[in-house]
Amino acid sequence: MNILVINAGSSSIKFQLIKMPSRELICDGMIERIGQDNSILKYKTNAITFQKTERLLTHKEGLKKIVEWLLDPEKGVIKDKNEIEVVGHRVVHGGNSFSNISLINAEVKEEIQAFSALAPLHNPNNFEGILIAEKLFPSAKQVAVFDTAFHQTIPEKAKKYAIPKSFYEDHNIQVYGFHGTSHKYVSEKANEYLQLKKSRLISIHLGSGCSITAVLDGKSIDHSLGFAPSNGLIMGSRSGDIDHSIIFYLVNDLGYSLDKVNSLLTKESGMLGLTGYGDLRDIQREAENGNQDCVLALEMNAYRIKKYIGAYIAAMNGLDAIIFTAGVGEHSSVMRKLVCAGMDYFGIYLDQEKNEEKLNNIREINAATSKVKILVIPTNEELEIAKQAFDLLGKVQ
Repeated sequence: MNILVINAGSSSIKFQLIKMPSRELICDGMIERIGQDNSILKYKTNAITFQKTERLLTHKEGLKKIVEWLLDPEKGVIKDKNEIEVVGHRVVHGGNSFSNISLINAEVKEEIQAFSALAPLHNPNNFEGILIAEKLFPSAKQVAVFDTAFHQTIPEKAKKYAIPKSFYEDHNIQVYGFHGTSHKYVSEKANEYLQLKKSRLISIHLGSGCSITAVLDGKSIDHSLGFAPSNGLIMGSRSGDIDHSIIFYLVNDLGYSLDKVNSLLTKESGMLGLTGYGDLRDIQREAENGNQDCVLALEMNAYRIKKYIGAYIAAMNGLDAIIFTAGVGEHSSVMRKLVCAGMDYFGIYLDQEKNEEKLNNIREINAATSKVKILVIPTNEELEIAKQAFDLLGKVQ
């Protein structure tokens, strides 16, 4: 079974074509910096690898580009669209409606659209991907895996907000959690690597979007993103945690509209607002060249992560391992160093040489004296989606 997995993020699209159940990777690629003049396009098969820069302003343009690659007479891997039997979609917000993977039908699409207001940088792009895939691969089954599903195990004491309980009971206002497919994948990999059946893990997903999860014995029990994927850690263009009084001040005293405040906090803040740069690679380069705004932004980013680590150690009464994953978590030795510095009270010690190694597999970067394992685990949301899709369709058939 050929399963094409489409993973649309806030400013990127990752994809993989996977043959199941062998898990053979036929091709994969990524489009980064969507919406900028210098979008990065990457595509790889067993025979070729290429990368180029091109101006792609929308996710729709990016998705069409991916299909062109798949069908290209020279570098493509399929001759006919019907060779794609399943398209698996990562969908960010599923609310309480979805705790498992789902076949996509009209009702599912309505639910995805309904939650677009809560995930404005993601669900519309996820929905666009579904519509395009339905047109381009009409014979394929379309399935959705929801980021919120893994966090259904968060207990009430952690997921309820301290507001009148009617908002929880009547309007489902609560912590939903996101990046669940990634946190599930890497926490399971960590338990396999450490050979632990019971464990206390902190999974740190750092990319354009960022989140941190407390995973106790394989289950999410707390998470930094909440009702929508906008609070918690400092992100590429999202502010993360902010005093809600600032919102009232912006509206009542500075004359901002609510739409403008929403745009400000989700599209113009975070690392972009602090530095003028939305990509951490640019920020690290500028920091090395002495840009003090960039130096401070990196320090603020790491400081926020450290506060959550401390909170989750308390929530789980201990810690076996920290996991760094996703684009920044896997590739930025600078961020890992800043996060792990000054954590000796918890027995967290980084090995500086291991931290600088450029490897693409699971690895330990903690010092031998560290009581807590520090792991870098490449996430593979696409494989996790393909596994779940194959399992689902096997049951349906």
